[in-house]
Amino acid sequence: MNVRPSEDAQAILAQALAIDPAAETDRIVTALRQQLRGIRKRGLVLGLSGGIDSSVSVALAARAAGPQNVLCLFMPENDSDPESLRLGRLVADTFGVEAIVEDIGPALRAMGCYERRDAFIRELVPEYGEGWASKIVIANALESEGYNISSLVVQDPKGKQTKVRMPLPVYLGVVAATNMKQRTRKQIEYYHADRLNFAVLGTPNRLEYDQGFFVKNGDGAADVKPIAHLYKTQVYALAAYLGVPEEILNRPPTTDTYSLAQTQEEFYFSLPYDRMDICLCGLNKGMAAEVVGQAAGLDAWQVERVWADIAAKRKATRYLHLRPQLVDDVKEVGT
Repeated sequence: MNVRPSEDAQAILAQALAIDPAAETDRIVTALRQQLRGIRKRGLVLGLSGGIDSSVSVALAARAAGPQNVLCLFMPENDSDPESLRLGRLVADTFGVEAIVEDIGPALRAMGCYERRDAFIRELVPEYGEGWASKIVIANALESEGYNISSLVVQDPKGKQTKVRMPLPVYLGVVAATNMKQRTRKQIEYYHADRLNFAVLGTPNRLEYDQGFFVKNGDGAADVKPIAHLYKTQVYALAAYLGVPEEILNRPPTTDTYSLAQTQEEFYFSLPYDRMDICLCGLNKGMAAEVVGQAAGLDAWQVERVWADIAAKRKATRYLHLRPQLVDDVKEVGT
């Protein structure tokens, strides 16, 4: 049973997560300018999804390089929510940057992204096809024992949803096909960056960067990552200061990757971002699980389970951050 948040514990964590938005903006803008000079690039390219992270990144990019030296890309595909494009255009207009649409749906279809994904889904749901929709969800880390179990949720043309546990080969196949989306988007970003002599800006926040919520050589690839040190709560604070439209601030974080609406905690994180921030911040600062639990409204054992989930993801994330190994990197056994 969840405990009631303690005012003292909440104050401690709130102070730890508090930032001065003006000072932080100046610090990030200065760092971006120095990075651009260091790699001899004259502007920034980024994918704009209409979410909070990319919206804040656009605002920071415009301040650092000037709106005329920022190019935003809308890269919808067959499963994208049309609302993402509308909100993305709103953000681009708000900060006066150029934005173009690159529909990656035809490229993904030509590569077999949808066909490969659907073939794996049909191993579990043979009738899956035209008019159906799907998403992957994980078990809640606070309710499940041991490893998180992934399940497939499908919706038939009549709107009926069914949840099926995914064997590992099916899960890996669906994810592998779906990862083509992020990798194709990154190819488009680097095409425009190369032709303009711009740098590619990545938009992960601290939760995503710390725990590997990105695709290697996909949305994890970038030349600069200006908000990777910020907790999600801090990103929202920066968004309000920078003038990100209210609609973006009120929009729940979503992956916008699968054909069924999917929240980030359904697919990857154990908790909503505000409580996840508290747990991660408490872990990073070496605070006791009891204190963190009081701030998050969780029992100590629940905090410890979230921390175990973070540790497992961090271990896997080391692979995502590694550069490719060279032959000279491999030591002989016994040396």
